[in-house]
Amino acid sequence: MPKTLRYPLFFTFLFLFHLSLSAQPEGFRIDPPNWWVSMENPQLELMVYGEGIQSYSVELSYPGVRLTKRIEAESPNYLFLQLHIEPSALAGTMSIRFTKSAWKKFTIDYPLLERDMQMKGARGFDSSDLIYLIMPDRFANGDPGNDSHSGMLESVDRENPDGRHGGDIQGIEQSLDYIENLGVTALWLNPVYENNQPRYSYHGYSITDYYAVDARLGGNAAYESLAESCRERNIVLIKDMILNHCGSKHRWISDLPFTEWVHGPDSFIRTSYRATTVFDPYVSESDATRFREGWFDTTMPDLNQDHPQLASYLIQQSIWWVERYGLGGIRMDTQAYPNPDFMEKWANRMKQEYPDLTLIGEIWEGRTGFISYWHNSFTSYQSGLDGVFDFPLHDAVKMGLNEHEGWWEGFSRIYASLAQDWLLKDAWTQLIFPDNHDVERIFEVLNQDYARFEMAMALYYTMRGIPQIYYGTEILMTGNKSKGDGAIRQDMPGGWPGDSICAFTGKQMNKQTLRAQQLLQRLGKWRKEKAVIHDGKLVHFIPENGIYVYFRYVEDDAVMVVLNKNEADVALDTRRFAERLDGYQYGYEVIRDRKIGPLQKLLVPARGAMIIDLEK
Repeated sequence: MPKTLRYPLFFTFLFLFHLSLSAQPEGFRIDPPNWWVSMENPQLELMVYGEGIQSYSVELSYPGVRLTKRIEAESPNYLFLQLHIEPSALAGTMSIRFTKSAWKKFTIDYPLLERDMQMKGARGFDSSDLIYLIMPDRFANGDPGNDSHSGMLESVDRENPDGRHGGDIQGIEQSLDYIENLGVTALWLNPVYENNQPRYSYHGYSITDYYAVDARLGGNAAYESLAESCRERNIVLIKDMILNHCGSKHRWISDLPFTEWVHGPDSFIRTSYRATTVFDPYVSESDATRFREGWFDTTMPDLNQDHPQLASYLIQQSIWWVERYGLGGIRMDTQAYPNPDFMEKWANRMKQEYPDLTLIGEIWEGRTGFISYWHNSFTSYQSGLDGVFDFPLHDAVKMGLNEHEGWWEGFSRIYASLAQDWLLKDAWTQLIFPDNHDVERIFEVLNQDYARFEMAMALYYTMRGIPQIYYGTEILMTGNKSKGDGAIRQDMPGGWPGDSICAFTGKQMNKQTLRAQQLLQRLGKWRKEKAVIHDGKLVHFIPENGIYVYFRYVEDDAVMVVLNKNEADVALDTRRFAERLDGYQYGYEVIRDRKIGPLQKLLVPARGAMIIDLEK
């Protein structure tokens, strides 16, 4: 060999040797990507993924941290490491060494962070709050540059009602003044997880990465910026989570850690959607299994939370989001579908770390006796939830406002729904809502009748529970679900450059729309400062002659709400309500922004509502 070639070959050999010592297996990653010291629970389980990772030995040396167990998955590409973090452990960078041979080894620097103890004690949300629900892809496009993204299977197509439209987190942050002007104190976003599916992925419920915000929404950096802005405004940020299923393009599905990680991985069986099978004392085993193990949809593989490693993974990712971004609450999608014992364990674990975190479960059932299984103290099962969605009241309101009055119809339907609150542990923690991303728009349900809309809003802004308003409700957005989900998830006007109508400025909005928006702004701001509406007692009177009356009250304050379905004004004799009107002579009528009184004879406008802030 010529002398001039020896040294270049030698240095090439050294370079390749160095690469063999430091190169990680293809696709290498660790979940969670970081953790914290001083957690209430000292256990941490890392999921390590990489081609052939099980062929590596693992060592770590960090004061106060021990590797207690190594668990090998069925797939050679997954390894689970159980760690114990002592209370004495300090924040820092923990080195984890992976060794396959003298020629193949590498070291990972794993961050152990110091907890922000203020985050641990951050407030949740309750009946003093007003929640605003936003589907991020459909609200405002703050950064058109991320509409389509390299590596993502679906690009923007605003003409497709079921496609991605380009709304993002930056657009939401830029709209916080508008949101706050509605009296909003809590913000719930439909899931912001990465959904890298070929189609119909804008809604966020087909997760392909449990630790990533979808890049088309702005990624984790945008979410962190929004979280910080919300904290500055004292707005609680609520995360929408899904533990029942993931997306079909999640890397797990093409390379399952364990065969039993997913129910029926090789054959699709759709769930029955019958949540009654969870508590039915006479349920057949086949019905119970189909509900719990069937897939929610063809692109949503059903996860098996009975598997201990998956259970740990799902709980830890929940904690990670709350700790990382200082969240105040979690809305749990399809609460009834996963293993109930696992969901109880999940809730208890979240409360262990965050006692004031608010947990609300989606139980889509229209009878109070059904939802009470997840929100009462009468059974042995304790969900650990603070509240559930009040679908019974939602159904009663939309039907009751459209029906003629009868013994069980009309206002009596609403009255009867509330009369069943004794089945609930605490009705004041129920989430009440006129509409959301899964049901028809309230203005559509009420046949675009503004008078009925006004009655519905008066009720939801003064009723017991935690009110949630869906974006666009304040501008009378319509949408018929029979035309597809896209019809009830339309773009917020003005959220995209070039929109001819703008909800944020009022540009080109008609008088009725502006009237509705101003009404909800007034009600939201009034409600925000009205403590008696937050936690005051509720008393209602049996509906009579097309009129429904109820009061919210404490010892020295009260609000009277009157709903009138009659086609003419009604001179209401208030002697029937003396037990609650005693001592009150006048009032401020919130909807019409005027003083009224004396209250012995109350003129109630035809097909209208009155919210009377009583004065002595």
